[in-house]
Amino acid sequence: MNIQFTEIPHLKSLSLIGPEVQEITSIVYNSVETKKGSAFFCVTGENTDGHLYIEEAIDKGACAIIGTDKEMLNQHFNLFPQVTFLQVENSKVAMAHISNYFYGNSQDRLIKVGVTGTNGKTTTATFVYSLFNLLDMPCGFLGTTGIWSSTGKLAYKKSTPTTPISSDIHNIFSQLAAQGDVSAAMEVSSIALDQKRVEGIVFDVAIHTNISEEHMEYHKTFTHYLQSKLELFRQAKSAVINLDDAGMSQEILEIAQYPCLTYSADPDSGADLIWGDCRTLDEGLAFNLIYQGIARQVQVPIFGEYNAGNLTAAIAAALLAGKSIEEILAVLPELPQVEGRFQVLAGPEGRKIILDYAHTPVAIELVLNEAKKLPHRRLIAMIAGIGIRDFSKMPKMAKAAEGRADTIVVTVDHPGYNNPKDVVNAVVKGFTVPYKQEVLTAPLRKDAVIEALKASGPEDIVLLSSGCINGAQIIKGEYIPHSDEEIIEEFFMQQRH
Repeated sequence: MNIQFTEIPHLKSLSLIGPEVQEITSIVYNSVETKKGSAFFCVTGENTDGHLYIEEAIDKGACAIIGTDKEMLNQHFNLFPQVTFLQVENSKVAMAHISNYFYGNSQDRLIKVGVTGTNGKTTTATFVYSLFNLLDMPCGFLGTTGIWSSTGKLAYKKSTPTTPISSDIHNIFSQLAAQGDVSAAMEVSSIALDQKRVEGIVFDVAIHTNISEEHMEYHKTFTHYLQSKLELFRQAKSAVINLDDAGMSQEILEIAQYPCLTYSADPDSGADLIWGDCRTLDEGLAFNLIYQGIARQVQVPIFGEYNAGNLTAAIAAALLAGKSIEEILAVLPELPQVEGRFQVLAGPEGRKIILDYAHTPVAIELVLNEAKKLPHRRLIAMIAGIGIRDFSKMPKMAKAAEGRADTIVVTVDHPGYNNPKDVVNAVVKGFTVPYKQEVLTAPLRKDAVIEALKASGPEDIVLLSSGCINGAQIIKGEYIPHSDEEIIEEFFMQQRH
């Protein structure tokens, strides 16, 4: 694509040296991925500075370099005058605007629904994805469980666990629009907002689920975490707000000078949508939904009482997107389960295996309380410390789970560069002594899944929790393929033989 850098909307450049126009073939921020015609962005992270790789990028064919270090850009211009060097205030902001331009402003052809919250992001965004597709609004999905178009999962190597880097987002938007999708649901994390990955995107609907302490290893303070999340609502046209969340709802209402729908489980809250009177059935969940003063019965093939709240948020998004409550209610019985979110698998001899990748203390407590509502003999729960997260959170995971299961298996998710035993020990410190239940440990998630299954008997529930991101375990910077479902299937197959 022929790009004149001085004509890109919203791009604030401090200086440009070299040719004003270049034929750009790709947007890259990793010098390894650079090819002939690439625009290379010098992104500065915790461990590296993209300016150090300028020469490598040019050697591989980059014809434009975008960065913040004027001195380094000038030095390289003297060596490579045929290359365009653009100095900007923030490389990540520039990459967002240039990517949007490069991919033909594809976001303008999509109804974009962004979901933020400490817990429930993946579930709520997936409910939006499924609901919009059922409502004939072909929808894509960007989030923890991968990249999806309306017709299925896309083979896309994700740049981050939750919300992709801006250049990837706009590439995905262009693919969705090209195949005829008219909407996109995406998880928007606090870190993504702080790192400007969604800079320049105007969300048609922004959804708030809740907020509790998380990602302190990144944000350092809760205030910074909250302010990062609030950024989503500064770049939205409408919002869905959970009035039951005291941590953030009022702050959003102060920002939101546009149409909003509120939701709550409290009949006296004054919310636009009230959900309640939940009942767990063999085939799913039934609850009452009050909208515009009329109570309606909802029955859906999903589990977990808190998911009635997440589904209500998705219903509100569909209402803001122009669908009627009657149209929405008509398709809810067809709603599929969410992969890894209170996903109930049937095991032999009446066992139920629940996959729920809850990875915060609040979420663990919620999911254990919900699991106990299902008929069972004993409850075996697997919890994990996440090695790539804040160690101070780990003992809180044990405290949240304690006394809520007959057996708890403690393991590690994504040890990263940590010793798995250190992570397990950090979690176990949260239990009181003597233990209120049997506690088993395993340094690998695979071993822990097998331990939990071994501990189960007929009519038991096995809950496998924590954040198994993107079908992989992150170990020393490598994504090692992992599937709980495959381990479960293999375990019971061996038991039969």
